[in-house]
Amino acid sequence: MAHVLFVCLHNAGRSQMSRALFDRAADGRHTSDSAGSIADPSGSVHPEVIEVMREIGIDLSDRRPQRLDDALAKSADLVVTMGCGDTCPFIPGTRYLDWDLPDPKGQEVDAVRATRDEIDRRVRELVVALDAAG
Repeated sequence: MAHVLFVCLHNAGRSQMSRALFDRAADGRHTSDSAGSIADPSGSVHPEVIEVMREIGIDLSDRRPQRLDDALAKSADLVVTMGCGDTCPFIPGTRYLDWDLPDPKGQEVDAVRATRDEIDRRVRELVVALDAAG
């Protein structure tokens, strides 16, 4: 079983979608968490993210962004970063992937849907790879 940490700037969009979609695809075979890399993560998940995730039966309205800390980073077997650049964590010996995905904040719903669908594709591929490695 692998533990994956999804990190973006505010933990209010990409990383929240990634965690939820990963958990659904992994179906308990792997675990995940998400966090924001800046000192003051957003107070709530972006409304457009909540909307597009509800369309596929996932409710993120009760999720609260959390700040990345050393304990979260060190607990991960794999860290997936998304748009946090120099503020992304680096833990020696930890595997990293960087996904170049647009920030959904303030985007039109169609654009956020496209980001959601791309994240879904990537997490499904990731779960298959983790299953094969395990």
